[in-house]
Amino acid sequence: MLNILLIGLFICGDIVQGLAPPHSGPLLSSSGYILPQLDPNPSQRAQEVAINYAGFLYGPPLIGNLSFFPAGTLGVQRVYADIEGFKQNAVFITEAIEKESGAVVQEITQVSNIPPAPNIESTNYGKAGGFKNLSSYELLYKDEWNQSNPLGIAPGYFTNYSQDLHFSMERLSVNPFSTSRLHPNDTLPFALDNVTVSKIAGATLDNLQKSGRLFLASHSYQALYQLQPGRFGAACDAYFYLHPITNDFLPLAIKTNVGSNLTYSPLDSENDWLFAKLMFNSNDFLHSQIFHLANSHAVAEIVYLAALRTLSARHPVRAFLDRIMYQSYAIRPVGNQTLFNPGGFFDQTAAVDHRAVPEFVDRFYPNIAGLFRSNYLRESLVNRGMLDCSYGPELKNLPFFEDAGPIVASLSRFVSTFVKAYYTDSLYLEGDNELQAWIAEANTQANVLDFPPAPLTNIQTLIDILTQMAYLTGVNHHLLNSNAPSYITGLLPFHPSAFFKPLPTSKGVQDITPYLADLDHAMAQVTLQLRFQRPQLPAEHGELVDMFSQGAFNNGSSLPWEVVEAAARFRSDMEGIGQKIGAKQFDENGLSQGMPFVWKVLDPRKIPYFLSV
Repeated sequence: MLNILLIGLFICGDIVQGLAPPHSGPLLSSSGYILPQLDPNPSQRAQEVAINYAGFLYGPPLIGNLSFFPAGTLGVQRVYADIEGFKQNAVFITEAIEKESGAVVQEITQVSNIPPAPNIESTNYGKAGGFKNLSSYELLYKDEWNQSNPLGIAPGYFTNYSQDLHFSMERLSVNPFSTSRLHPNDTLPFALDNVTVSKIAGATLDNLQKSGRLFLASHSYQALYQLQPGRFGAACDAYFYLHPITNDFLPLAIKTNVGSNLTYSPLDSENDWLFAKLMFNSNDFLHSQIFHLANSHAVAEIVYLAALRTLSARHPVRAFLDRIMYQSYAIRPVGNQTLFNPGGFFDQTAAVDHRAVPEFVDRFYPNIAGLFRSNYLRESLVNRGMLDCSYGPELKNLPFFEDAGPIVASLSRFVSTFVKAYYTDSLYLEGDNELQAWIAEANTQANVLDFPPAPLTNIQTLIDILTQMAYLTGVNHHLLNSNAPSYITGLLPFHPSAFFKPLPTSKGVQDITPYLADLDHAMAQVTLQLRFQRPQLPAEHGELVDMFSQGAFNNGSSLPWEVVEAAARFRSDMEGIGQKIGAKQFDENGLSQGMPFVWKVLDPRKIPYFLSV
C-alpha cells in the first residue's frame, strides 16, 4: 500500500507544541497580544524580532519556481518540527486505508465475472480480477471505505456521470480555476464548423462569443509534458457555452491534441463523446492537483515566512497567522521526497512523469496561481468572467461561489473585528513598525507576487490580507484537495489519472474500458486520493468551524471581548453553513445547485482550517 505521509491536527485548547519556532524570543507578555508601539518591553521585543530575522532565511523553493522555502537555523527547526508532527498524524489514515484496501480488492476479485457490455469484448483485467465495463468501477468505492472516507462519494456520480450537464457543471464547482469566459474580442484557440455549432447550441460560434456565452478551459500546454512508458494522455482544449434559450452551462466541443487534433462534440457517438470527456477530465485532474500547490501552499507559506522574520510572537497579526499556518512547512519537503520524486506516488499514478510538476509550476505560479490580490475569491471570478460579467449573461448557478462566498464573508467579518480591536485608528497601523516591516519584506526580499504595496495605511487592506490568508488555508486548498479527490475530483472511471493504451487517432471507439486502469493501477489512484482525507478531525477540533474557537490563540483569555464574541459568532456561522451544505439533495428536476450530482466538499464541519497536503 502507498505510505504517503499526511498531516493531522490535535488541538484541545492550549498552544500546540512546535507551533512557534524554538528560541524565537521571550514568552508572551501577561497582558496578551500587543502592538509594538504599546509594548512595555520594547528592547526585549526588538531583540526577539532580530533573532527571528537572522534565524528565518529564504531558501530554495524545492519544487519548481515556487516561492522561497524556509532556511536558516530557526527555519530548519520549524520545518523539522512540522514534519515530525506531520508524520505522527499520518498514522490514523494510513492504518485505515491499509485495513480497508484488502476488502475492496477481494470484492472486485470475487465479482470479476461481471458480464461485459452487450456485444463488447473487454480484455482489461487486473492481476487479481478486473473491470469489464465502466459501471464495474463503482466497486472501488462501494461500502468499503467507512473509516478512510466517511464522507463517501458524490450522490449521483455513478448514475449521471455520462450526462453533459455533469461534465460541464464540474467546471463551476469541482475545479472552477481552469475555466474562463471568452471576451468578444479574444482570438479563438480553435475553429468549429458553424453548422455543427448551430445544431448543438442554436447559434454560431461567433454569435456565442459576441454575446458573452462562450467559455474556454485550455490544457493544451500538457502536450509538452513527458508521458511515462505505458501511459497515455491527451492535451485538451474545451469550449463550453451558455444556451441562448435555457441559459444552461453546457459543453460544446473538445479538441484533444491526439492524432490530427481530433475534435469531438455532443454530435459524435455516445462512446466517442464520453471518451473525449474522460480525456479532458484527466487533464483537468492533473491541473487541479498541481494548481492547488502553487495557488494555496506556495502563496500562504511565503507571506507567513515574511511574517516570521518581522513580527514578534506578541503581535496579534503573528498570532493569527500562527494559528492558520499550523504545520504548513511539512508539505513541500514531504511532497518533494515522496510524491514528486522519481518513481514516487505521482509517477505511480499519473500519465506524465514527475518532471511535469515543476514545468507546470513555472508556467502558472508567476502569472496566475501565485498572484495574491488577483486571487481574492471575488476578484478571481470576476477577472475570468465567471461573476459580475459586463459582456455576458449571469450564470444560472455557480456552486463554488454559492458555497465559498458565505464562508469568506464570515471570515472577513471575524478578521474585521479582530483587526479593529487592535487598530482602533489608522495611526496605530501607520505607527506599527513590525507590521510595516512585514509588508515591506513581503514586497521585496520575500517577493510575494501582487501583494499590497508598502507602506500600509488602510485598515481595510490589512483585513483583506488576513481574510485572503484564511481563505487560502481554510477554503481554497480544500476545494481542490483534502476530501475533494475522493468525493468526486479523482473518482474513476470519469476522472482517470492516466490511460493505459494508445489513444485512438480516429473516431469509432466501441469500448472505453480497455484504455482505463486495471485493478492494480486503479487501487493506486484510489488509495493515493484517500490519503488526502482528514477523517480524524472531528475528534481533534481541527475543522474550519474551529478556526477561531476558544484555545485557537495561546493566550485567548487575554483577547479583547469583541474578538471573543466574534469567534463565537464565526463558529455559529460555520455550523449554519455546514448544516445547509450537509442537507443538500436533489430537487424535483433531479438537480442540486443546477448539477446532476450533490456537491458537499466545502462543508466547514468536514474540512481543515489549515493547509494540508
